[in-house]
Amino acid sequence: MRFKGLDLNLLICLDALLDLRNVTRAAEHLSLSQPAISAALARLRTFFADPLLVQNGKRMMPTPFALRLQPAIRAILEDVDGLVGSSPHFDPASSTRDFRICLSDYLASVLLAPLLRHLAQVAPGVRIDMVPLSDDATQRLDRGEIDLLLTPDSYVSDEHPSELLFEEEHVVVGWRGNPVMGGPIDVAAFVAAGHVAVEIGRFNRVSFAESYMRAQGIERRVEVRVAAFTIIPELLEGTMRLAVMHGRLAAKAARHWPVSVAPLPFAIPPMREMVQFHRARAEDAGLRWLIDSFHAVARGEGDGPVPALV
Repeated sequence: MRFKGLDLNLLICLDALLDLRNVTRAAEHLSLSQPAISAALARLRTFFADPLLVQNGKRMMPTPFALRLQPAIRAILEDVDGLVGSSPHFDPASSTRDFRICLSDYLASVLLAPLLRHLAQVAPGVRIDMVPLSDDATQRLDRGEIDLLLTPDSYVSDEHPSELLFEEEHVVVGWRGNPVMGGPIDVAAFVAAGHVAVEIGRFNRVSFAESYMRAQGIERRVEVRVAAFTIIPELLEGTMRLAVMHGRLAAKAARHWPVSVAPLPFAIPPMREMVQFHRARAEDAGLRWLIDSFHAVARGEGDGPVPALV
């Protein structure tokens, strides 16, 4: 389709080139040949009367004009994606749709797992692509690379709608053979113990609980750092270490690992877990159905029976 002399399909190529800054990678991303992408770039340069991208070593650098175009092109493509993906009707029983959901392993365990058990019965053709939580999660939502982002409210983007799924308390977890777990844990015993802590992403984004403890000046001795919450119980077994875990995940872990759960010796505000979607997808009936399904699971008790989805 042409608009004022421009083949609008070329905007998809330009978006990929500006994002990846490499002809070969853009071709792979769009499942096109490298000559096709080079030809598209040549046509774009002619239309805009600007080089758009110039070679700089192994990468291509956008021109100032191209950088001004990039946000507008991204917004256009996001709106088109939302328009194409939206539908006034969605039948989960017959749908074969793919949903890309970005969330932590903690939420995959306590929320996604029970949801999948239910979807196997009511929406057998629906496919879920779990995208690990990362530093650039909100940017991936901006780019339309994921359908839903599940994250604490402190990490949601102001640019897109979000809804509260549930509030989560935090607890102390330790091996059942750890004498500290035999009675009430005070702050001194908590701080004196070695700890297992979680840091997410390349830039070591700390967990909600860790951020709060640091802000309150609670300095614990972290002896082990891991990138996943669900592995913590196995790492505590047979050691004197402690960990701060989400209440739902800790209760589930205590049913499968020799660990005990105790209250924290200090107060941490409840963590508000949110679900966020792109603003252009607000009228997407399929996405609304999936969000409502997550809400229904969140109203259940941990990993117990999933309530009816409406």
